[in-house]
Amino acid sequence: MYVSHFLAVSTAGAEPEEGAPAPDRVLVGNPRFKTWNVEEADGGLHAGIWEATPGKWRIEYEEWEFCHILSGVSIVTEDGGEAHTLKAGDSFILRPGFKGTWEVVETTRKEYVIRA
Repeated sequence: MYVSHFLAVSTAGAEPEEGAPAPDRVLVGNPRFKTWNVEEADGGLHAGIWEATPGKWRIEYEEWEFCHILSGVSIVTEDGGEAHTLKAGDSFILRPGFKGTWEVVETTRKEYVIRA
């Protein structure tokens, strides 16, 4: 039996997981999430597509994450650091230990790869 080692990152035909930030982390609005996990591999590796509606909340990262913005506008600000406005085409990495805020100005969709 043939098993492909190619996997498209897509929302086609998949039902997203729906969620939101923990209520005690929300600073503004009522942000909602949709997540399409397309890969969950051994060693704590996850990849897929995530979407969030407008709002602002506190974030803390224990994992490493690569992000590529597909659409929308968000502002990510590290505690004690500068604000980064992110839009379609932007890519970035959030390293373990990152603490700050994520603000979705316009509904934002990103591709992600997380290494826990």
